[in-house]
Amino acid sequence: MHIWVDADACPVVVKEILYRAADRTKTPLTLVANQFLRVPKSPFIQSVQVTAGFDVADNEIVQRVSAGDLVITSDIPLASEVIDKQAKALSPRGELLTKANIKARLNMRDFLDTLRSSGIESGGPPAFSQSDRKAFADQLDRWLAKK
Repeated sequence: MHIWVDADACPVVVKEILYRAADRTKTPLTLVANQFLRVPKSPFIQSVQVTAGFDVADNEIVQRVSAGDLVITSDIPLASEVIDKQAKALSPRGELLTKANIKARLNMRDFLDTLRSSGIESGGPPAFSQSDRKAFADQLDRWLAKK
């Protein structure tokens, strides 16, 4: 089993949690981004730099992910694609995305996108909090315990 990270927008604190967990549990971790990423020296941690462009990093993750892998992403369409490939998707805020809830999340995302494109300001997500960090770490630990 492998952990994949949509790393361009992943909070630093989440990456640090992932680095420690990968080393502690000897779980392969790959961060995918369209920019160079400095990662700790470890036989379990690597980064992949893809070319700049819309969804290039997402497409790279979808091509490489396997059933049972875990993908860390805030990107709902990417989460949907990896769930279709029998992988797990976890947001940096600790929300486990599943077949049971991904369609509702996609619908909400599309609705908010429609509002924004019509000029209605829907606001952004709240600031990343200590409770988000704990929720993420707890979900990650649950997945690692099952691997």
